[in-house]
Amino acid sequence: MELLTPELRAELPELYSQDGNDNPTVYAKFFFPTGNWTWFVTEGEPDGDDFRFFGYVIGHENEWGYFSLNELQGINVHGVTVERDLNFERESFKEVIARFRRERGE
Repeated sequence: MELLTPELRAELPELYSQDGNDNPTVYAKFFFPTGNWTWFVTEGEPDGDDFRFFGYVIGHENEWGYFSLNELQGINVHGVTVERDLNFERESFKEVIARFRRERGE
């Protein structure tokens, strides 16, 4: 699966462009199907031969942070890899996280 499509690459605002916004727009959702890891992408830009994202990461901790396309593509546990939610639609972080928590019964 292509995690970063040309359309998503063109749509993503540059890093720091939503800095200071307490309810940034989320443009994509990546997830690891057999684990609890989810990445909600709010910004991104090329970084040498890689692509650096910023967003909200749910994993061992729930926190805002940077992650790279190469990191996501490098995750492979017995053939299971990170996927992009093909049904995800861009909306505000508060809406995205509220739905995410409702879907998990939190």
